[in-house]
Amino acid sequence: MANENRRQFWKRNSKVPGSIQQVYGAQHPPFDPRLHKNLLKEGSKMYTQSKSKRASSFHEFAKSTSDAWDIGDDEEEEFMAVASQSLNSKVAMATAAQVIQNHNKLMDQPGEKLHQSESIDEAKTNGKVVKSNSEVQLSKSSGVSLGRITLQKQQSLPSRPLIPLVARISDQNASGAPQMTIREKSRHEKFKQLLSSAHTDLEELRKYSWSGVPRDVRSVTWRLLSGYLPANMERREITLQRKREEYFGFIEQYYDSRNEEHHQDTYRQIHIDIPRTNPLIPLFQQPSVQEIFERILFIWAIRHPASGYVQGINDLVTPFFVVFLSEHVEEDVENFDVTNLSEDVQRNIEADSFWCMSKLLDGIQDNYTFAQPGIQKKVKALEELISRIDEQVHIHFRKYEVEYLQFAFRWMNNLLMRELPLRCTIRLWDTYQSEPEGFSHFHLYVCAAFLIKWRKEILEEDDFQGLLMLLQNLPTIHWGNEEVGLLLAEAYRLNKNRTCWKYSPGQAASVESESLCFSSMTFHQNYLMNGYQSEILIHFPSVIFCFLIIVL
Repeated sequence: MANENRRQFWKRNSKVPGSIQQVYGAQHPPFDPRLHKNLLKEGSKMYTQSKSKRASSFHEFAKSTSDAWDIGDDEEEEFMAVASQSLNSKVAMATAAQVIQNHNKLMDQPGEKLHQSESIDEAKTNGKVVKSNSEVQLSKSSGVSLGRITLQKQQSLPSRPLIPLVARISDQNASGAPQMTIREKSRHEKFKQLLSSAHTDLEELRKYSWSGVPRDVRSVTWRLLSGYLPANMERREITLQRKREEYFGFIEQYYDSRNEEHHQDTYRQIHIDIPRTNPLIPLFQQPSVQEIFERILFIWAIRHPASGYVQGINDLVTPFFVVFLSEHVEEDVENFDVTNLSEDVQRNIEADSFWCMSKLLDGIQDNYTFAQPGIQKKVKALEELISRIDEQVHIHFRKYEVEYLQFAFRWMNNLLMRELPLRCTIRLWDTYQSEPEGFSHFHLYVCAAFLIKWRKEILEEDDFQGLLMLLQNLPTIHWGNEEVGLLLAEAYRLNKNRTCWKYSPGQAASVESESLCFSSMTFHQNYLMNGYQSEILIHFPSVIFCFLIIVL
């Protein structure tokens, strides 16, 4: 009776969980539609039925969704029966025979194969790209039918080149490494002057780092801005040597305890999470890199028992690791084999990544303590901020019962690393490092600007499921320096105007005071740019009125 009355949160009425269906096109041997007409008809009916009913609220979405682990004893037997279904042996043998026959035909045509290889060699020597005969025939036969599809893809997807993993000094959206402009050369020289001085002016360094740090000086700049390196040039080498030795002292002291009973759960969770860290980037799938991450995360968890290891902290190591690795690598590090570096260099990268990550987490540790109160507060602050700066989006969320915690928790927990490509995260952290409370306070306004960036797409969605799918899979794969720069500029504007959001009472008064505040700020910017002193008398009353609202 207890099992029958149990009500799971993600429970569906149907017995087969997760609406498991046959996956066409992924079978071995390939699926033959002529031999499985009935199965195709049933699958199409199931699809149309599920397509017709879309969840319009959170409760409807919850009722119509189930998880694979919510299976009773009877349901498990039916599920295993469905999973154990195999293809007809006759179909498998016929398909195998067809594959062998096609292969023999290709082997019986050496002259044609030789001709094709000669044409390919000729194309290589001439330095031209020439289509093969099969490609030409395919393009002729399918040119008419695929013309519209190709045109639609060209219109929907931005035609941009592949963007490298690590930021270039120039815009990442450009292909290759174009020459620096005069302004970029001037900034680069200024960075070198600041970093080579006997005592680096950290305030000046933060000022120049806000709009991005050149790649070749980023590693030193990050060490300085995170507080890992001292500003005094003479003390840097001694400090680095001492801190690196201290870290590997922790390794010798604590790392063997990972197999002890009271540390096994922590180490097991770290061991599970590390392969999930940027799984599409080959660099992070190397065994040596994963061992480095295991040591860094385990030692940090041991030295911070108030929080311990929490899922999401593993992502915070990656930007530091990539930046410090790029100091020793000329090309993009995406496919670089770390074992090609000397052992001393690998140890230095590991220790520096640990200390800089520790400095970052010291400022946001309440995000990872029990019940994660820091994240709870930030999500609530984000909801309050959005309700004031874009009431329409806020009402849209409330209409379809979308809670901010359902999508913004990950934004706060992972610092938007799951929403942005790694190259954009590195550029974003240039600014975070230069802000006094970049990873805690300023990050809130970056999240608000990031959400408002997609307001058009958000308002077009008219159900809970569509909104949640959009917010958890935002299309940022082609983002580069330009997009991140615009996002940071909007976040900076929201941060500077926060007094207008904070003290505006009510909705009508809020809109009025905000418009007055923006009009006075816009006037102030125009006055500084154009120098029209006569306009002070015109806008002076609105400036005074906005000031009185803020004070009172």
